[in-house]
This record gives sequence, structure tokens and C-alpha cells, in this order.
Amino acid sequence: MSHMKRQAVLAVAALVLYATGAQAMIDGEIGPNFTLTAKSDYISTPEGNSIRIWGFANGAGRAQYPGPTLIVNEGQSVTVTLANQLDVPVSIVFPGRTGVTASEALPPTAAGLLTREALPGGTVSYTFTATHPGTYLYWSGTRPELQIEMGLFGAIIVRPAMDGMGMSMRAYGTEDTAYDEETLFLMSEIDPQIHNLVDTGRIAEVDNTTYRPMYYFFNGRSAPDTMAMAGVSYLPTQPYNCMPMINAGKRLLMRVANAGRVIHPFHFHGNNATQVARDGRLLSTNPATGADLAVSHFTVQTPPGATEDLIFTWTGEKLGWDIYGHQQDIDNAPAGNFPGPEDVDHNQNGAFDNVPLEPNEYAPDHGKPLPVVLPENQDLTFGAMHSGSPYLGALGALPPGEGGMNPSAGFMFMWHSHSEKELLNGDIFPGGMMTMLLVDAPWVAHSMPMR
Repeated sequence: MSHMKRQAVLAVAALVLYATGAQAMIDGEIGPNFTLTAKSDYISTPEGNSIRIWGFANGAGRAQYPGPTLIVNEGQSVTVTLANQLDVPVSIVFPGRTGVTASEALPPTAAGLLTREALPGGTVSYTFTATHPGTYLYWSGTRPELQIEMGLFGAIIVRPAMDGMGMSMRAYGTEDTAYDEETLFLMSEIDPQIHNLVDTGRIAEVDNTTYRPMYYFFNGRSAPDTMAMAGVSYLPTQPYNCMPMINAGKRLLMRVANAGRVIHPFHFHGNNATQVARDGRLLSTNPATGADLAVSHFTVQTPPGATEDLIFTWTGEKLGWDIYGHQQDIDNAPAGNFPGPEDVDHNQNGAFDNVPLEPNEYAPDHGKPLPVVLPENQDLTFGAMHSGSPYLGALGALPPGEGGMNPSAGFMFMWHSHSEKELLNGDIFPGGMMTMLLVDAPWVAHSMPMR
């Protein structure tokens, strides 16, 4: 697919995404029993490359990059059955899990260095108890320096068993880990030379001392594909997207995991985030009292093989102006221009007859005017996400053909790697490990169904 066509598809996908109030939930497979099949396939990158991968498929499906996200509840007995359709031995290890047992389900298998391996055509079953809530990784325990690079990895989410559905909306069962929405940020990178050698049957020539990644991913996609809909047909082996969306004042749980071999400095614009856990363990002196060792970050540096959970929220606090435009006298404004509670200065005396705060609005900035005079439209260049208004949730006039990709009038913030080389697709900028956060007004409907 050409670059221009890809951009057009993403534009349409984004419009549908916003207009339908897509569910901000983590895609994955619900346990506790899973069947993963190790297969070979290809992924595509936004500038048009095609790269051979080895991936875990969900049962008889196509290989995925990364493998399926496995979602279970605390206390469940989890069984992962691995069937191997590759021509090399494969296994799975589960960092952060204890008491994992492995058994031969279908020969041929072998006792590997780290765990029992499925030989070509063989099947192995792994069983463990999900003893701690949190975010975890799983990956191949057979020649991991090659097989993880090739794509044999994925994420595990263990939800605390605080209700009958296993969806407590508290990542670690404590009030300070409560959230309204959640997004997985599974980071990885690819050295295409290694994949080319595997693709052409030259595995013996792979030299990890010359490792040079040129592609960087969130959930198996590079920008701008990170922001396309999940499960789009033109990315059949990369089903997971990565575009967080929240309402102003709501709490986003960021599940950050690094399946690569280098540190990726993940930077989020708009506000700091509070790290509450690392490697599936609450940052706490006493778990009953919450994350009393939590750390505030504007860039989180997750080591290879590690996971970190953070809470992010945005209210517009201390911007110094009213993000909802309550100070405006809108007696003569077009109907529906301000979909929130309208504050009207009927007496033209600077005092508002009706000035309620929006949910989670930062009160000290309520009613403060925009501190600049905006240029006329003919003096501006409009981005596709501009709503025509500087105010959250307010649509304004736009010239014909300009803007139009932000029907909810949200605010957009770029979230990306803070290493410039990781914002490339091959050698083409921009791309790579980058996505956008959409902050919507409180009255814009978002939904997150109970799992």
C-alpha cells in the first residue's frame, strides 16, 4: 500500500474511531486456557516494507506480532498449550510466575535449557497459578536472542479478583490504582537484517554483536499504523492498535512493557504519569496501603524484559485559561456550538448567570479568558485534527476542506519514544514508536465493557 493510500485509510479509520466512541479497552484473549501456535508469516511497515516474523497465533489463526495478549484473573489456574509449526524447537517462559509446570501434550518434545520445548510438530502444555495481579510478558525460552527478535513474545494481564467478573477497575486492588480506561504499550524493535537472514534460510549467519534495529513498535505497529483501528484487514498479522483515549479528568492505566533488548524512553505529552508498579509488583512498603512509593514521570525508561504500570490523567490544571470557554458571552452563538452547560452573561456585566463547573474541571481557571488573540482564519494553516475552536468539546468554523477529523473536538497529545532514531520507519521520518492521546470533553461518550 502506498504512503498516500495508507494516510487516506488512516484518516477514514480515525474518523470512524472518534465518531463511534470506540471502546478504550485492551484487545486480547480471555483465559484461563489458551492455545498458541508458533508459525512463520510476514508483517508490513508503513513505508511499504514486508518483514518475515515468527509469531504465536491464537489457535489455528495466523501468526501475530506480538503474540496474543493473554487476559486472566488473579487466582486462576492458567494453561497455555504451545503447538509448534516452525522447523526449529520453540518453548515459552513466563517471567514473574512461579511454580510453572510443563508437560508433553504431543510428541516430539524435549527438555530444553529453560523449560520443555516443542520440537517441530510437537505440542507442550504449561500450567501456573496467576498469583499476583499486574502486567507481565511471556516469550520463547529457546534461543531467546533470536526467537524473541523474530516475534515470539506477548503480554499477560492478570486482573485482581475483586468481583465476580474479575474486572475490579483497580489494577492492584487499591484505590490509588483505580482507573477508567486502560491501554497496553508493548514496545519492541526489529533488525531487518536478522529477519532477512532467517527468511532466506541463513540462520547460521545471524550475528547478534552487529545488532542494528531500524523499526520500532507499539503493540506490533509503527506510526501511523498505531492509530488505525484494531483488526484492520490490511494488517492481518498486526491486529493490535495503540491509541489511548480518555475523558478529561478520567484515569488512564498505562500498561508499559518492553519486549526488546534496548531501553525505550517513552515520553507522554500533556501531563506527568504516576508509576504505581514495576514487574507486576506494587511500589509499596505495605500493599494494603497502596503505592506509597509511587513515582511521577514525564518519561518512563523501561528496561528490556520489564513492565511498568502508570496512572495518567488530564484536566487542564494550571493552564491559566478556561479550557471550556465559559468566559465567552454566547447569547448570539450558533445553537449547539457549546454542547456542555452554557454560561451566558445576559446582563453584559461580566458576571455569568450560570457558571457550573464541568466534571473534574480545574476550578481556579474557571472563567479565565484565553490569554492570546487568535489570528483570523485566513492567516492560519489547519491540521486535520483542528476542531475550529481552541476550547475542549467545542466545534468552530473551519474553511472548506480543512480540519474535520476531530468531530468530538478533543485535544491531541503526541506520545512517543524520546530517542529520535526510534521515530523512523526504516530511515523515513516520522513513524516508529509514536502514537497520539485523545483527551475528550467529559460529555463525550466513551465505554469500557466489563470483561
